[in-house]
Amino acid sequence: MTIRADPTEFAGKRVLVSGGTKGAGRATVDRFLAGGARVVTAARGTPEPIDGVEFVQADLTTAEGGKALADAALERLGGIDILAHVIGGSSAPGGGFVALTDEHWLSELNLNLLATVRLDRLLVPKMIEQRAGVVVHVTSIQSVLPLPESTTAYAAAKAALRTYSKSLSKELGPRGVRVNVVSPGWIMTDSTVHFLERLQQVNGGTIEDARQSVLDALGGIPIGRGAEPSEVADLIAYLASDRAGAIHGAEFVIDGGTIRTV
Repeated sequence: MTIRADPTEFAGKRVLVSGGTKGAGRATVDRFLAGGARVVTAARGTPEPIDGVEFVQADLTTAEGGKALADAALERLGGIDILAHVIGGSSAPGGGFVALTDEHWLSELNLNLLATVRLDRLLVPKMIEQRAGVVVHVTSIQSVLPLPESTTAYAAAKAALRTYSKSLSKELGPRGVRVNVVSPGWIMTDSTVHFLERLQQVNGGTIEDARQSVLDALGGIPIGRGAEPSEVADLIAYLASDRAGAIHGAEFVIDGGTIRTV
């Protein structure tokens, strides 16, 4: 789709997007590029090149991978002005809490919590030195609305990220660095399809049956659809922009009304 953005909005800004090669992460990379930013991202494999993006091959679920990306960002861009942590997902099986081994738990925590914590620890000190910077953490509405059949570990990790984000905002706000949280609900990505396929394998039936079971567990989506990746990316870009200069320590839910309370 065509991205509508002011091509000077992020001119001169150095942006790191974790998880920036697929889904909402790729949409976020595209959105910052459209705004004139210089962008760096990473993936385990070697994706197709993206014009204007510095790519690092690294596994961010490991401490070594996080350091490789941070070192590359500092070397190639000289620092980072905006950290957009879109990395996340779940590969745990369905079947409830008893199906989750220690390995499943550690995998979900490394992907959905510690990958972000490590990169913040490596890159935010430079923001503090320059007394300027923006951090956006992408969590999930499952931090408050978990799906016990399939996402207990993922939801717990995202809830921890949400709490960590609030604590970080209290520490960094007085030092010139803004921190905010974006909490999506259902996003229409390839990962969503893979998630439904895992549910189908455990429960049987069709993909549509799996999709309906998730919607039932969520209580439905009042607007009748999940968010597009570009819509999530637009929210992240807004929070990273100067237009949101007074927004700090806040959480923004983008779920089509799934969570009924305000």
